[in-house]
Amino acid sequence: MKQGQLTVAGYVAERLGVQVGYLLLLLVAMLVSLGLIMVGSASMEVAADIYGNPFYFLKRHATYIGLGLVVSTVVYQIPLRYWQRYSGLLLLLGFILLTVAFIPGVGRSVNGSARWIGIGPLTLQASEIAKLFVIVYMAGYLVRRQEEVREKWSGFLKPMAVLSVMVVLLLLEPDFGAVVVMVSAAMGMIFMSGARIQHFLIITVGCVVAGGMAIALAPYRVARTLSFLNPWADQFGSGYQLTQSLIAFGRGELFGVGLGQSIQKLFYLPEAHTDFVFAVMAEELGLVGDVFVILAFVAVVLCAFSIAVQAKKAGQDYNCFLAYGIGLLIGIQAMINIGVNIGVLPTKGLTLPLVSYGGSSLMVSFVMVALLLRIDRDCDEVVSTKVKTKKTDAKKVGRSNREVLANG
Repeated sequence: MKQGQLTVAGYVAERLGVQVGYLLLLLVAMLVSLGLIMVGSASMEVAADIYGNPFYFLKRHATYIGLGLVVSTVVYQIPLRYWQRYSGLLLLLGFILLTVAFIPGVGRSVNGSARWIGIGPLTLQASEIAKLFVIVYMAGYLVRRQEEVREKWSGFLKPMAVLSVMVVLLLLEPDFGAVVVMVSAAMGMIFMSGARIQHFLIITVGCVVAGGMAIALAPYRVARTLSFLNPWADQFGSGYQLTQSLIAFGRGELFGVGLGQSIQKLFYLPEAHTDFVFAVMAEELGLVGDVFVILAFVAVVLCAFSIAVQAKKAGQDYNCFLAYGIGLLIGIQAMINIGVNIGVLPTKGLTLPLVSYGGSSLMVSFVMVALLLRIDRDCDEVVSTKVKTKKTDAKKVGRSNREVLANG
């Protein structure tokens, strides 16, 4: 794929008179603000019933946003060369975190899934961090092995072998949704690097077959897959969550029933403030609200790709691949979450990035945005340096011409 094809966000930013980084920051601020409102609306009744405080989840979500701002500010100050230099160690840390989640007393199991690590009163979802570290590692690998990836099977298979180990750990948790997001983003990065289309298609077919086998080997995944095809066949059993989500969409119609007026969040729709916040949004804000969110995510992904294009033009290959990976990671996870909510994909335990309640997901999303902004800043610095160099050279040429004329 040619790098210059993905400049839609750059064009829009130019027409609006702003830089792509500022446009990205505005979009993220809108999504986070909307998420704070919707998490508060969707969680009040559940929080009051469980904790006796209707603002319990809202306060925690606001705290996570504050922590995310602090962490992202720190990340923004770190030069990208350090991420590239230590990408292998970060991948190893991802493996360690996924392994620690299985240690009794440290790892915490919720709803039968060992995905969390207990740190005092807080819980850390290891898979969220591992997904980011995989992207960081893949960007470094593609820089080191770009020609091998484009020309040889070995360049394609080596990172897949590494990913397969992490896939096994994620399936043991189990967290099939994280596997789909991580592998899809990594495959997308390899495709963006210029891999041969026949290699890409063969590996893609292999991943689809492996995913099908992973579903077939787990009875609960088979039940989820069958229930999403016809949730009304068992609307009080395996299809319950999806049917309640679809009812929320039906009630919302075009403009919604009004903020705070959702019926489905009143203990009908499970995980209303996490995995299914998009359905509550559909009920309260209607189709208009949901289309706004979808367009905002499309714009965020296009901003990430536009930043990647800028990095490529500036000769920063690592930054380019990292920006592509982050854009794919955010876009794919948002697409799957929305697809689950509207019933076109089987139910998966994935949050809506930047919007849903969930500390680990929100913090990692903030870090990814900070990385994109840092890449954009580095591109601007390269461009500014080139402009200054050209002006200096022009002044030197002009001075030299004047001296020649004076001596002549």
